[in-house]
Amino acid sequence: MHSQKQDKIMANKNTYHRNLVTGGAGFLGSHLIDKLMHQGEEVICLDNYFTGIKANVSQWIGHPRFELIRHDVTEPIRLEVDRIWHLACPASPIHYQFNPIKTAKTSFLGTYNMLGLARRVGARLLFASTSEVYGNPEIHPQPETYKGSVNTLGTRSCYDEGKRIAETLCFDYKRMHNTEIRLIRIFNTYGPRMLPKDGRVISNFVTQALRNEPITIYGDGNQTRSFCYVDDLIEGMVLLMNGQYEGPVNMGNPEEFTIRELAELIRSKVNPQLRLIMKPLPSDDPLKRQPIIELAKKELEWEPKINLNEGLNKTIKWFKEHLID
Repeated sequence: MHSQKQDKIMANKNTYHRNLVTGGAGFLGSHLIDKLMHQGEEVICLDNYFTGIKANVSQWIGHPRFELIRHDVTEPIRLEVDRIWHLACPASPIHYQFNPIKTAKTSFLGTYNMLGLARRVGARLLFASTSEVYGNPEIHPQPETYKGSVNTLGTRSCYDEGKRIAETLCFDYKRMHNTEIRLIRIFNTYGPRMLPKDGRVISNFVTQALRNEPITIYGDGNQTRSFCYVDDLIEGMVLLMNGQYEGPVNMGNPEEFTIRELAELIRSKVNPQLRLIMKPLPSDDPLKRQPIIELAKKELEWEPKINLNEGLNKTIKWFKEHLID
């Protein structure tokens, strides 16, 4: 006979999910894993370490609810899971342009393989798409209904178009096989564990400032971005996976800043004496990027809580402790 204690354990056990996080040793993936582990979930981390770092998940290695598998999502894998968080893909221009064919394969084949796994085992899949599907937007700010303005021949298209076809695959699997999907479009996100040389603007500016180098602004500095702190984004991602709304849903911080304003803010926090230097804008670099998040507010009751000032303080502190020359 079951004791009441055993019943309680079984009841609690039934609330757990067996989670697969692709790209789990990366910036976003490792923060998501922290959140899931703290919630008592089981987690399998899948990563090929192209941009992920084992140190990001080292605190969980050896934990009975955590497994780490070195694997490339362009190859199929058979696992027993009931939730798939598909984050695997290099997300910064330096990394995704390093091998653009591999980037496109990761988005297409990786998503195809994960959707195939979701279909086989009846798992719910959350796909991490990107604001890059909007390209260099002709309307501003961007709602989920905007179809985008992407240069299919440009140097960024391996990433932009890769994510667009991956979104298509998600909805085709839903229509053809009734696969449960959740789709998030992530806008600029920052925080601890960003790679120092990943080419993203916040990590660039912070590392340059901490090394007492001039801060490099590409273009005239009037192009705008909105910056979401990583904890806010992970919170929204979990709400989307746990809820009934499928998406696509924008997630980002709608506060808009020019690149020059960002540079001046970081400079004031690290070393006000640093020079700002201007360089030409790379091709296809969007001039404006700002999410409309009314859908996330309505469907998920989500909006970011951490402003840029507070988030930068946490990020700069982390870089100070981890930056190695």
